[in-house]
Amino acid sequence: MSNLTACPLDCFDACTIEYDGGKLKALKKGFTQGFLCPHLNHYEEFARIETPRYKGEAITMDEALAHLKKIIKESQNILHYRGHGNFGLMQEVTDYFFASHGATLTDGTLCDGAGEAGIIAGRGHNDVMSPEQIAKSEVVVFWGRNPHTTSSHLLPLLKEKRIIVIDPVKTKAADMADLHVQLKPHGDMQFAMLLSRFLCIEGSVDHAFVSSCATEHEDFYELTQTVRVKAVLEEIGATLGDIGKFLEIINGKKVAILCGVGIQKYLDGADVMRAIDSFAALLGLFGKEGCGVSYLGSSREGIDSPFTLKAKKVSKVDTKFSQFDTVFIQGTNPLNQMPDTARVKAELEKVENLVYFGLYENQTSAAADLVIPAKSFLEKDDIRTYYGTHYLSMMPKQKESEIGISEYGLARILCDEFGIELKSEAEYIEHFRSFGEADEGGLLKVKGRSRVAYEEGFTTDDEEFAFLDEVDIDFDMNEDLFLITCKSPASLNSQFKVDNKVYVNPSLGYIEGQMLEVVSETGSVTLPAGLDSRLRPDCVLIYSGTDGVNNLTPCKKSYEGNSAVFQENKVQIKIG
Repeated sequence: MSNLTACPLDCFDACTIEYDGGKLKALKKGFTQGFLCPHLNHYEEFARIETPRYKGEAITMDEALAHLKKIIKESQNILHYRGHGNFGLMQEVTDYFFASHGATLTDGTLCDGAGEAGIIAGRGHNDVMSPEQIAKSEVVVFWGRNPHTTSSHLLPLLKEKRIIVIDPVKTKAADMADLHVQLKPHGDMQFAMLLSRFLCIEGSVDHAFVSSCATEHEDFYELTQTVRVKAVLEEIGATLGDIGKFLEIINGKKVAILCGVGIQKYLDGADVMRAIDSFAALLGLFGKEGCGVSYLGSSREGIDSPFTLKAKKVSKVDTKFSQFDTVFIQGTNPLNQMPDTARVKAELEKVENLVYFGLYENQTSAAADLVIPAKSFLEKDDIRTYYGTHYLSMMPKQKESEIGISEYGLARILCDEFGIELKSEAEYIEHFRSFGEADEGGLLKVKGRSRVAYEEGFTTDDEEFAFLDEVDIDFDMNEDLFLITCKSPASLNSQFKVDNKVYVNPSLGYIEGQMLEVVSETGSVTLPAGLDSRLRPDCVLIYSGTDGVNNLTPCKKSYEGNSAVFQENKVQIKIG
């Protein structure tokens, strides 16, 4: 048995691991570079669900499975709501069972859908800059992305590069940057358009590139001229000096623009991403060594899943749980992670059978009628892809455990019970393995993916880059505060060491630890204050996963991409 496996967590890096029987160690070669993130360094310290329970009482696994079979047999309308707490490809085997059984699955995303929709509209498909290509860049722009928290393995690649950070928070990356533009939240589209406008005025457009595969560039320039320079700069919290220095730093350089999901947590999130892409197209950054715009790539690109079947689907963003008599929740925590928590709670309370299948206790497991513990990634066989690299990693079982059941094990039992054909676990893993090939270092990468993103061009209808062609700029000028819901350094959404504070700039006059009620048009949450001078004074930061943060967020979907819009509501603060 190989002692080499991979982190299962939903993040850019997903470390490659050597397991010595008691400790997780980072693989020294490849992208992991010999160090693990904080989550993996403490992975086995966090308490798991060890015992199944039904109606609050501990039961055996056999009893839990018997309850599940009975529930499914007696249910008329079942919803399978699966998240990505574990990113292994074998997690999807439960989709196969439920789709085969006639249940409803979900569509859409709580994370990155609007940004990806913008990328696909402009480029035709979503490809990611590999770490090898980022390493070849001369300038790295972190646009709404905090590498120290979400992609720490990029940090060793930044040596001798110039750094630009665009972020309303003064992150650690901002401390090391040549330029930090502390932009107001939701000002990214306007800033990208102004960068594009001045790039054209300076004559720094890559004319060879745009004349060959981005011929609508002049129409886009005309669109940028509709943006009122002085007024918009004041609205978004930037200056002409910021634009001038930005363009000076990148002039004639290989530039990598790395975008985070925060920039697109709005109704018009797709247009925000398209505006940044359009600026990059004017620079000619696509299809060239060390250049590009990288977001969350499509982890499934080039891979065919045998678990994907035609099924009824409902949106993951505003799911009407009460329409179902049974809801089976796997690998996610909707009572924390979905927007408009009060609505979600009211909906789930109307469900006759709420089943939770996962590793950790959380708000959803506490509300569930039937709780079934899952096996950890060390206790089962799996294989995974990534959205930050082109790797494909085998995840063989590292140890035996009596705790929980694997996703395949559960699907096997249910398929046998309901007469559904299911191949062996080894056959499915080999199917996924067949899409990989070893690189020069012996690690697997997905076959057919471009070494340089878009080196073979775009896949739009006319095979040209499609610029943003219309905008509706309506900047919210009311005096309420912007809500930021970024990732915490110590947690991954609602997993691990979850934060419990609301962070504000000290200039607002609040006291450390003072109880503050944060209120939006959707709801409120009361939390102790944390003072943070890194924040803009017009911003409130509550980390994703904080209990109650999604009382504040709206149950709305982005105009494109069927994605949640966690930062659409502005907020007020009252003394709690």
